[in-house]
Amino acid sequence: MRRSVHFRAEAILLLLPMVAVPQPTGMVREGDRFVRIFSGNAPAGHRLRINAHGPVSVQAGAANVISYTVRLSVRAHTEAEARNVMQRYNVRVAPQGEWVVLTAPGGPVISMVAVIAPRLDHVVVSTSDGAVEASGIAGSLDVDTGAGEVTADRIGGHCRLVTGGGDIRVGTVGGALRCSSGAGRIQVGTVRGAAVLETAGGDITAADVGGTVRAETGGGGIHIIKAGGAVTAGTGGGQIVVDMADGIVTARNMAGPVKVGAAWGVQCESGSGGINVSNITGGMRVSTALGNIMASLLGGKLADSLLATGNGDITVFIPSNVGVNIRAQNDLADSMRRIAVDFPGVRVRRQGRLIVAEGPVNGGGPLLQISATVGTIFIRKQQSR
Repeated sequence: MRRSVHFRAEAILLLLPMVAVPQPTGMVREGDRFVRIFSGNAPAGHRLRINAHGPVSVQAGAANVISYTVRLSVRAHTEAEARNVMQRYNVRVAPQGEWVVLTAPGGPVISMVAVIAPRLDHVVVSTSDGAVEASGIAGSLDVDTGAGEVTADRIGGHCRLVTGGGDIRVGTVGGALRCSSGAGRIQVGTVRGAAVLETAGGDITAADVGGTVRAETGGGGIHIIKAGGAVTAGTGGGQIVVDMADGIVTARNMAGPVKVGAAWGVQCESGSGGINVSNITGGMRVSTALGNIMASLLGGKLADSLLATGNGDITVFIPSNVGVNIRAQNDLADSMRRIAVDFPGVRVRRQGRLIVAEGPVNGGGPLLQISATVGTIFIRKQQSR
């Protein structure tokens, strides 16, 4: 009878999920804090969730098993006091369905988590405060920290990075990317999918995004080097630069310049700053309250467009293979030279208090409206390169 009971107990133990038991080191004093380190190997799995209260580091694709080190520290006057606090807070590692979950304590205890793992298809990191670094994730990555810098590189799937305050740095992402910072810079390398980049204050830079881009900052510059789709960018103050976009660029700048190097249409507004757009195919709606506008059209399909400034000059360069109908007006009628045109088919005349220019260029085409209140309008021939 006893052997039968013993056998059933062993069977039940074998059916229980394997729970990793962290092995602590001795207590070490560092200044006014006491430190204890827990380490061990977690159950095998391809999905990892980390709940922490301090910095977290995850390096995947670099080991045969999931191994972890958790560094706990607490401020105390004596070792006995530190032990009394730490004994109430444990490191827990256990499987939960398809996930391996590592939970590090918080409260008076600060935890630093470092994980080295084999292939991981999904990683979720949540920490109340601290920097997060993750690399080599084969699938998706989801990071949320209350405050701290976030770094991610070599992420195979979608990537979501959120910090309450701190810089975000991204290397390569195989899927879509979403970044949000309460205050900090966002720097992005290569993203195969779409990208949403938001910060309450700080510069945003993206080198190569395969899809659409939406970039918003409360105050800072935005620089999108290459986008495979439309770009929407907005800032409370700082320069917006889009070098190349395979779609329409929509830019809103409260106080700063805008520059677009190439796009399939442009919609730009600036409260105070110049606007420079070039190699544009499609429609343009460009306006600034204070600043110069310079526009260079690209041979190809052009749509009806508008260029307007409240105070500044407007210069338009038109190549020989682009036909448009010009309708320009300048409210500052002190001289007929307020509109200067290189094309004989465009006639400049005075109309009441306005200087007006109308007529076809290169045989005519879509309507190009140009409006200036204070300044000069230049309609120039694009010189051959």
